[in-house]
Amino acid sequence: MYTPQSFNSGAGAYARVGLEIGAMSASPHQLIVMLFDGAKAAMSMARHHMASGDIVAKGNAISKAINIVDNGLKASLDATAGGQAGEELVANLTALYDYINQRLMYANLRNDPAMLEEASKLLESVSSAWRDIGDGQAGPASGAAVPGAFSVRQ
Repeated sequence: MYTPQSFNSGAGAYARVGLEIGAMSASPHQLIVMLFDGAKAAMSMARHHMASGDIVAKGNAISKAINIVDNGLKASLDATAGGQAGEELVANLTALYDYINQRLMYANLRNDPAMLEEASKLLESVSSAWRDIGDGQAGPASGAAVPGAFSVRQ
C-alpha cells in the first residue's frame, strides 16, 4: 500500500545510492565540492526548520552542518602541502571553520537566524573560491597540492 512515508523512504534510499555512486566516482576536488554542497543544504534546512519552529529538526540540521564542516572540510586540510604558504592557509581555514561552527552552535542555542546566515555566507565565500580553482587542474584530481594552497587528504 502506498503511503507518503513509504515514498519518502524509497526516494531517500534512491537519493542515497545516487550520492554514494557520485562520491565513489568523484575526484578529490569534487568530493570537497560535495561537502560544501552538503553543508549548504543542511544550513538551508536549518533555516527552514528555525522559521517553522521545529526545534528538533533545526538542531539535527545544524548538527549535520557542523559535522560536515568539522569532520569533512576541516579534516581534509593538509598543512604539509604548499610549503609555508600552505601552512598559513590551512591555519587560516582551520580558524575560519572553527568560527563557522561556533556561529552554528550559537544559532542553534539562541535560535538566531542572523548567526545562521553569517555562517552560511562565510562558508559560501570559501566554497566559491574552491569552485573557482576548478577541477581541470592536475592538483586536486591527483591529490597533489593546489598551487599556493593545500592538497586534499585521501
